[in-house]
Amino acid sequence: MTLTLHPIRVATGFDEEGMLVLDEEERLVAVLVRLSDENEVAPGQWYLEAGFGRLEGIDRPTFSSLDMARDWIGQRLSRT
Repeated sequence: MTLTLHPIRVATGFDEEGMLVLDEEERLVAVLVRLSDENEVAPGQWYLEAGFGRLEGIDRPTFSSLDMARDWIGQRLSRT
């Protein structure tokens, strides 16, 4: 599955660097936010701020890189 990432600012109140994640049909499937380096739990990691469709209602993990986030999202969307 091919996923496309588009940078965007996200008004979370703390961290603003974000990515929209679009599937092959250009549907929004997730919003990722990069946690600040001062974050106490996962500094500098990417957080699944919101998931849609098959990603809705699941635990919101953190990822050390965008590649890891993309792989994880792609695996969940590919499951039948």
